[in-house]
Amino acid sequence: MSDHFDASDPRTDICDLYLFPADHGDGSVLVLDVNPEPSREVNIDPAASYEIKVDADGDKLADLAFHVLFEADGGETRASVYRSAGAAAQGTGRVGDPVIVNARVSLDRDVAIAEASGYRFFAGVRSEPHFKDPKGLHNGFQFTGEDPLAKRNVFGIVLEVPRDALPTTRPIRVWARTMAPEGGDVVQMDQAGRPGVNNTFNTDEADNAAFCRTGPAEQEAAFGDKFVAFLRSLGYLDAEAARLGRDFLPDWLVYDPSEPAGYPNGRLLTDDTADLIVALLTRGRITSDGVGPHTDLLDEFPYLGPPHESLGS
Repeated sequence: MSDHFDASDPRTDICDLYLFPADHGDGSVLVLDVNPEPSREVNIDPAASYEIKVDADGDKLADLAFHVLFEADGGETRASVYRSAGAAAQGTGRVGDPVIVNARVSLDRDVAIAEASGYRFFAGVRSEPHFKDPKGLHNGFQFTGEDPLAKRNVFGIVLEVPRDALPTTRPIRVWARTMAPEGGDVVQMDQAGRPGVNNTFNTDEADNAAFCRTGPAEQEAAFGDKFVAFLRSLGYLDAEAARLGRDFLPDWLVYDPSEPAGYPNGRLLTDDTADLIVALLTRGRITSDGVGPHTDLLDEFPYLGPPHESLGS
């Protein structure tokens, strides 16, 4: 599962969040995919802030943050990345210190990489890394192994950070959110951490929309009982439903870079998280949708494969 198509504006719709060690072994990589239907036009909202939040102590508030902001000038888009710590990390927009400034955004198959002080950054349209059989998932788990996502694109934001850029406490908890102007205020448009939480648990349209606007500090109170009720509806007994419900809230990735990477310790681009959701929904009766990782992933930065030629105009 993934977080696709749950926000009102595709430009600020978070698809997936990934977190894993850098290929050279010294640092970590944060991948934030947004916009499940990119085109050759500007695929992000230049008024929005694309944010990755880090909680170091488990209080459900950000202690560190990386914010990516874009500027569109004619046919070219540029991006800057800001790092903030302490109370400032709970803010939005241009807060903290810039670590990447005026980086070129890739719109086609070129790979424009910006580097500064141990950071590497890429943003642009890339091949969708998430894999699953969505038709089978919505057809009584009658899987055929067909993966239409293998032909789709997303807008990928990839940030490699040096080892000392993350908190030293272990583990850390990481989530992404998008913030944009609405009705005269800057509001949260979407948020995501673990793969597929909103679209799996919030089958009610109003709950799905509300979850997009809710942060980790409020999620357990607002949605905990509903998550447990959903699990009970699948046939889980009360105690197991309560335990599993707690496992999925708050909606963040837990990551310890000193431990082997792979979900639930961060998330690799090749982690088969759709299979985990299938097993959850069927109470272990079915454990796979028959789909595997995409073959166009790169072994080095920016890791996401080149975009498919199916880009719209």
